[in-house]
Amino acid sequence: MAESTLELIDVSRLRVGMYVQIDLHDAARSLPTGGFLIKTDAQLAELRAAGLKRVRYSPTQSSVPPLPEQGVVPTWSTLGVPRFDDPPADPVALDAPAVVEGAAGDGPAARADDALASPDATAPASVPAPEPVRSPAAQRRALLADQQASLDRCEHQFSEATRQLRGVLQNAKSNPGQAREVAQAQVDAMVGQVAGMGEVAIRLLSEKAGQETTFHAMNVSVLSILLGRALRFDDARLASLGLGALLHDIGKLELPDRLRWRDDHAPAVERRLFQGHAAQGMTLGKKMGLPADVLDVIAQHHEYADGSGYPSGLKGEQIKPLARVVALVNQYDNLCNPGNPAQALTPHDALALIFARQRDAFDAAVLAAFIRMMGVYPPGSVLQLNDERYAIVVSVNSDLPLKPRILIHEPEVPSDEALVFDLEQHPEIGIQRAIKPVQLPRAVFDYLSPRKRMCYFFERSLSGGGRDASP
Repeated sequence: MAESTLELIDVSRLRVGMYVQIDLHDAARSLPTGGFLIKTDAQLAELRAAGLKRVRYSPTQSSVPPLPEQGVVPTWSTLGVPRFDDPPADPVALDAPAVVEGAAGDGPAARADDALASPDATAPASVPAPEPVRSPAAQRRALLADQQASLDRCEHQFSEATRQLRGVLQNAKSNPGQAREVAQAQVDAMVGQVAGMGEVAIRLLSEKAGQETTFHAMNVSVLSILLGRALRFDDARLASLGLGALLHDIGKLELPDRLRWRDDHAPAVERRLFQGHAAQGMTLGKKMGLPADVLDVIAQHHEYADGSGYPSGLKGEQIKPLARVVALVNQYDNLCNPGNPAQALTPHDALALIFARQRDAFDAAVLAAFIRMMGVYPPGSVLQLNDERYAIVVSVNSDLPLKPRILIHEPEVPSDEALVFDLEQHPEIGIQRAIKPVQLPRAVFDYLSPRKRMCYFFERSLSGGGRDASP
């Protein structure tokens, strides 16, 4: 390995997934010779116990960036993610999508804020009476009720959407026109909800929500709509994006059940049959009367920017803008929710893998916006905090992605009475690292209930000036 490819860092910044090179005379003899990838927590502990202060590591051979330096507030650069100071997408690269109405600094709400900020503004005629002071116990009960109501609302909407989608899939061949109308109405409703929310949070749902057979299509549709919003698509484009995402795998209706999940180890003939679902989806989509831009998504959702995708091996600008969005979201959800749950990656690891090893496969502007929207610790990520406690991310405000809302393991509080902590409101709580659910002690695992299947919906964010649902 060339010396110039190595960087010298403190041992405290090492983590599983980093490729390091050590001097054997200074290290434990049981560690691999020369350069190696840290694969287990046991190897990591042994490295830290070997008495070394600093080691050399290879950024190009590591699947994750180093941990931030101790005492340094995490930023995109310290976490290995490119800066996003400018708008997340180049409008020219994505066919100049219109700006979402109601963006910061524009519209009636912004003008009203300007008026109130003016020294000449007229004071309101009357001041509302203050709310009665409630006891801490009453405040906690109210926060718990609000917290549960928000989750129940998300899960009900998700369940209803999956029920409708199941009907769409059942009727797509026998009554294609009606199936299109139902799917379009469903997507229009979701786009309308997102447009009316202002700041939006991505919410992790329990596994009881919805129909498992439609989880993937719903996840891809929800996240694609939110990503399109981050890319400043207007409502019409968001509707086309959401519909294409919802129906991107509709061609799998023509496949036997056992072939509906990707399996890279399947025989070549089965892999070709599976890859044919894009063309099958185009055929069925035309019978449904889907618009051309929606058909593009169905046809191209497995095409990758570096030409490694299928069915046509398209590259870069050859792939339609909406298909570039769905291709990325589809890959993320397939990593989190594969056909074989034993192969599932955590949301944090899935995002790290895409960024570290697969970034050339995706449009750079779309990938940058997706990472910024999901945060370094997407919903469903299991964390160890700076005080050694454990937590799970339950939602992320796409405008404050480094400050997720988390549920913390607190043994003295029953799990069904635990309040969610908004890290924007609690700067004293820091994230030390993301871990795998199997690394949790049994009692903590039972308390936090990490999901085997990740499913997401959206809710109005409580961060950034909203009421904090934390103690």
